[in-house]
Amino acid sequence: MHKSFSRRRLLAVSGATLLLPAVARAAEPVRHNVSGFAQQDWRDHFSELGQGAIVCDTLSRALHFWAGDGSDYRVYPTSVPKTDELTKRGYTKIVRKKVGPSWTPTPSQMERFPDWRPVAGGAPDNPLGSHALYFDWPAYLIHGTHDTRKIGRRSSDGCIGLYNEKVAELFEITRIGTQVRLI
Repeated sequence: MHKSFSRRRLLAVSGATLLLPAVARAAEPVRHNVSGFAQQDWRDHFSELGQGAIVCDTLSRALHFWAGDGSDYRVYPTSVPKTDELTKRGYTKIVRKKVGPSWTPTPSQMERFPDWRPVAGGAPDNPLGSHALYFDWPAYLIHGTHDTRKIGRRSSDGCIGLYNEKVAELFEITRIGTQVRLI
């Protein structure tokens, strides 16, 4: 059987050939913005669980949570600071929790982004999302985000971000006084 060669057929084959690499890439796992999710052990970071423990791993972009009684271990994908200069590392603790937090740019943010303005709690454009857990370090916290594209990426100005539904879950199970380590 003889098939005729037409311009239409040539365009279809060419288009399919150009699409093939994109389809193949879509089937591969995305490595540049997905957390490693390697299981952690709280004993590698704290001498006791106390009220609970959280490890924010900025390299793997994952937050690890342990309940104070050791009965619950969870891992959440996160956004992390854009640069090492914005990344604070060390030990802190949860000192306050807020549903519908309002957001005010820090002085350093205002220097870099003079057009930024405060955003009321509950506003759809609030960069802190639906819930916030505050550290005893000023201007650093764990919070939600309405922009789900940020999770798994270096996209924050210093905070640890979670999907809103995940930060709401973490908010419910985390007690004031929970120890935190950012690595």
